[in-house]
Amino acid sequence: MSFLRRIMAVAMMLALLIPTTAAARPLEEGTPMTLTSPAAVLVEASTGAIIFEKNADEKREVASITKLMTALLVLEALDRGDVQLSDGVQVSRNAAAMKGSQALLDANATYSLEDLLRTTIMASANDSAVALSEHLCGSEEAFVARMNARAKELGMNSTNYVNCTGYPQQGQYTTARDVATLCCEVAKHPRYTQYSSVWIDKLTHPGGRVTDLTNTNRLVRFYDGCDGFKTGSTDAAKYCLAATAEKNGMRLVAIVLGTPVSQNRFDEARAMMDYGFANYQRVAIANKGDLLGETLPIHGGAADTVDLALGSGLSMLLKNGQQSGLKLELSLPDYAEAPIQQGDVLGTVNVLLDGQVIAKLNCVAAVDVPRPGFIEGLYRILNNWR
Repeated sequence: MSFLRRIMAVAMMLALLIPTTAAARPLEEGTPMTLTSPAAVLVEASTGAIIFEKNADEKREVASITKLMTALLVLEALDRGDVQLSDGVQVSRNAAAMKGSQALLDANATYSLEDLLRTTIMASANDSAVALSEHLCGSEEAFVARMNARAKELGMNSTNYVNCTGYPQQGQYTTARDVATLCCEVAKHPRYTQYSSVWIDKLTHPGGRVTDLTNTNRLVRFYDGCDGFKTGSTDAAKYCLAATAEKNGMRLVAIVLGTPVSQNRFDEARAMMDYGFANYQRVAIANKGDLLGETLPIHGGAADTVDLALGSGLSMLLKNGQQSGLKLELSLPDYAEAPIQQGDVLGTVNVLLDGQVIAKLNCVAAVDVPRPGFIEGLYRILNNWR
């Protein structure tokens, strides 16, 4: 059985293909449970598919959830090699004087970048976050400009940062949808959950003093599979939570903002993720480079046909128990002209749900097809004269 026929046979047994963008329409209208949180989103991290939402575009303060962007910029700087975990960071008096949640850093003392990053992520330390911002960009103001630029790059068009901590300041806001987008990006960095999954830790200061650290996200301890992301609370923001858990190869992210009671944010995020894990599954149907078992005629090439392959993978979020309206159709020209290089796009595989195209995958050449050499070309000409 060809790969295309095999994938179509699998598709007939599947449920629902979900658009792979966090900006897409949610899969479900309304919310399947009562939520006291004014704004909420449940999203699958790898596809960005929103399962359900509530007031997802309402602009709100989110307190220390702001530090997700702070941590993301540090993690990306680490990936680029701009900084190292072992770097020594001297803490300014400005950073050490930060109010709110703290790691109780000593002014003018030098800490490792890793200590500042893990205390920012795990203990929501404002002093550590500002010290990191000053180390990367020279000042918190310059770092905030980079935060806003990165938000625009990610399509977080309803977000504006004024500081790197989420401490109350006029003009700072985001939305549940934008937080979900940010969380999906942070989820690409395993080092974040390496720190955010720790329940209790300590920070040993350069002078030997020790600060005990406790994770602000209770679900890390009390919800199976939860390994992050971040809490936040101020009088204006109320109680906020961006929680994530991974089970059976699927990572869900639950965002609840503005919850009036602290414990409710954990209860509601738990209920949201319980619902997602009980009712949905992510299935990888195809991988980039998989052969389709089909060929395309080639004119003027060293070969008469070229094998076709998928130019990208296909991942689906499926709802349990639904009948599938999924079909795949191969759309190709009658032929292609040589030369053809491996990876050249030659057509598309259209993914249809209930007769509507909801995704397109590139159909590419699996191998090179050059023009024939002189001797081979002459032989073909003579052979055609017979």
